[in-house]
Amino acid sequence: MAASSGAVEVFEGSTRDAHRIQMQTLRSILERNAAVGYLRRFLCGDAGFPDPAQADPAHTAAAFRRLVPLSSYDDYADLIDRVADGAEPPTALSVDPLLCFFNSSGTSTSKPKLIPYFDSSLAKSASSVAHQTSSALLQSRLFPPTRSANKVLWFLYAGNVTATKAGYKVMAASAFPFHNNTPTPSPLLSMCVSPREVIVGADTLQQMYCHLLCGLSLSASVDCIRAPYAAGLIRAIRMLESKWMQLCDDIEYGSLSSEITEPSMRVAVQELLGAPQPELATRIREICMRNNWRGILCRLWPKLCYIACVSTGSMEQYFSLIKHYAGDNLPLLGGNYFASECPIGINMDRSRPPATTSFVIIPSAAYFEFLPFELGGSPNVQETVDISGVEVGKMYEVVVTTYRGLYRYRLNDVVKVVGFYNSLPRVEFITRAPKGDSEVFTERDLISAMTTLGLMIGDGKGGEIVEFAGYLDPNSDQGHVIIFVELDKDCLFLQRENVDKSIGQLSRCCQSLEACLGSVYKVKRAKGNLGLLELSIVKPGSFEGLARMAIKSGAPANQYKPAKILRTCKFVNLLKENVILSSASELSF
Repeated sequence: MAASSGAVEVFEGSTRDAHRIQMQTLRSILERNAAVGYLRRFLCGDAGFPDPAQADPAHTAAAFRRLVPLSSYDDYADLIDRVADGAEPPTALSVDPLLCFFNSSGTSTSKPKLIPYFDSSLAKSASSVAHQTSSALLQSRLFPPTRSANKVLWFLYAGNVTATKAGYKVMAASAFPFHNNTPTPSPLLSMCVSPREVIVGADTLQQMYCHLLCGLSLSASVDCIRAPYAAGLIRAIRMLESKWMQLCDDIEYGSLSSEITEPSMRVAVQELLGAPQPELATRIREICMRNNWRGILCRLWPKLCYIACVSTGSMEQYFSLIKHYAGDNLPLLGGNYFASECPIGINMDRSRPPATTSFVIIPSAAYFEFLPFELGGSPNVQETVDISGVEVGKMYEVVVTTYRGLYRYRLNDVVKVVGFYNSLPRVEFITRAPKGDSEVFTERDLISAMTTLGLMIGDGKGGEIVEFAGYLDPNSDQGHVIIFVELDKDCLFLQRENVDKSIGQLSRCCQSLEACLGSVYKVKRAKGNLGLLELSIVKPGSFEGLARMAIKSGAPANQYKPAKILRTCKFVNLLKENVILSSASELSF
C-alpha cells in the first residue's frame, strides 16, 4: 500500500509539470531509438534534426514533428509481419529486446493488429506508476481491502496464446502477466477466485463456466467482480442465466459437469469444489428461480463491494443492463484508458457513470499529440498540437510516440477535452475515428441510432436490444447500410403471428434511424449515393456465434469487444445467414 501511495504522489507531481515531462519523455524515446530502421529514413542524414541528448527539448520536438509523418498501423504492417516471421530484425523498430506481440482488441476486421512489446525499462516504469496509482486511488478513496472477503471473480481469458514463425508469442496485453517468464507468479493470481488453470485455459466457454462455478462455490470470499470490458461481463451473466441449474448441481454434488473437458482445468476446479455443498446450492437455486433478476449479483455474492469494467465508448450500451443485475446500491466502477500500444489516461473518479467519465493523460507513458477532429467534418489531415495546445470543448484524435516502436502513431481514438487536472488535459472518449473516406457513419452514430430504436420498440414486453453492428454493403447499384440487431428472445418482433406488423414497424424505424447516422450519411443519402437503410433482426445467439468466430480467428478473448462497424465478409455473412426479419423481407426460421 505504501508503494502504491508513493505512485500517487509521483503521478500527482507529474500533473503539475506536464509539458516538461512530455519533452523529457520524447527525448528519452529518441535517445534510444532515433537510429532504428523505421525512423532512420526520416531523421538520419537530415541536418535539421538535432542530437536529442544535446539539443533543446522543444527544438527536438518541433523537428521531430516536422520530419516524421503521422502514421497508422498500415504504415507498420509489412514491417511488423517481417519481424514476426524473422525476416527483419526487431531493431527496425526499437533497440530494446522484443518480448512478444500483443493482439489488438478490435474485431471489426478479420485479422487483429500485431503490436510489438519491447522490453523497455522506461515503459515498464511508466506503466507501473499508472497501475499502482489506479490501485491506490481505488483502495484509499473508495474500497479499502478487507480480510473477510478479499477475492475477485475476475473474468479473465488468457489462454489463446499463439506464436509467430520466428517464435514470438502473440497474446492479449492483459494476458501477459500470466505468461511472463518470471521466477514469481503474477500477484493477480492470488487475487482471483479462479485457479490459474481456468485463466489460461484454451476454451473460452469452458473458462467462463468455471469462473462462474468457482465464484459461486466460494461466494462468501468474493468482494468484487471484474472484467476487462462490460461486454465480457454481460456474456458471463447471460451464461449464468442459461446454466444456473447445472452450476447448482455441480455445487450440490461437488462434481464438475462433463461439459468441462480440458484435463488441467477439470482437475483444478474439482479440487477447488471440494466436498458437496447442498445448502449453498439450495440458496443459489432459490435466488435464481425468481422471475426478476434485478439486483441478483448482490444476492448471489452478499459481500460484494463493487463491479469494475470498462464501460465507456462502445461499452456504454451495456452499462444500464449491468446496473439492472447489480441493483441500485452496488457501485459500478469504470476502467482506465489503456491501449495495447501504451497507457493513455487514468480515471481519477471511477465511480462516475460512462457519460461523465474522463481520463487524465499520463505524461510519462508516451509522447502525446492531438489531431483536431470534427464529427462528420473533412478527413483532411491538419497539424497536431501537444498537450499544452489543446482547448477545452474541442475534439482530437490521439497520436502517440511510444517507447516500444510506434512513432507519431494514430490510435484512431477520438477524445474531447473537458478540462484540466493541474497542467494535464482531462479527456472523454468519444468514438473511434473513421478508417477512411468510405466510412459513412461512426460508432457513435450507430449507438445513437440504437438508442432511438430501443425507445421505439421498448414496450416493456421483452423488446431489449441485446447486440448490434452496422455494415456498408457495396453490393448494389447505390450501396446501402445494413444494421444487424439481436433482440431478446421474448421480443414480440420474433413472434410469427406478428410478422406483418413487425415488418411495417421496422420500415418506420428505418426512417427515424437515418436521422441519427450523422452528417456524412445524410449528405450521401441526399445525393443518391446511398440506398435506403436496411434493418435486419438476427436470431438470438447470433452475436455469441460472431464472438466465437472472432476469437477463433485470432481476436483476444481476454479483451474481446464486439465490433460495431463490420468490415469483414465472413462476419457479415454469418449475420446475414441468421437474419429472421428484415425491413425488406419476411420472417424465416
